[in-house]
Amino acid sequence: MRFHSHRHKIWMLPTILLVIAVVILVTMLLWNALLPVLFKIPVITYWQAAGLLLLSRLLLGGLHGFHHNHSQRSHVREHWERLNPEEREEAFKNWDKLHALWHGRKMQEEPESQDI
Repeated sequence: MRFHSHRHKIWMLPTILLVIAVVILVTMLLWNALLPVLFKIPVITYWQAAGLLLLSRLLLGGLHGFHHNHSQRSHVREHWERLNPEEREEAFKNWDKLHALWHGRKMQEEPESQDI
């Protein structure tokens, strides 16, 4: 059972809209501060900056980044569930090594157990 509240979902849409509005504003301000001076290009309005961002997103990135990829997440979950306990332990060890490397630490090597 999930115990988290759905109150955070109420703020998702306004937050996303605010972030988009700020990105459009920053794009407009940067364009208007740099390009007219450097290349004698006319200044743009807020809505022209929004159109420019949308056009660049369509031409360069498509729309695939605007939604969550649930199928990929479920694929990873299914793969994890198919692992046996030994394979899971090995995956944890590999993750710990990668995490230590990422943070610039050496992983402490476990002493090899000798079978007699």
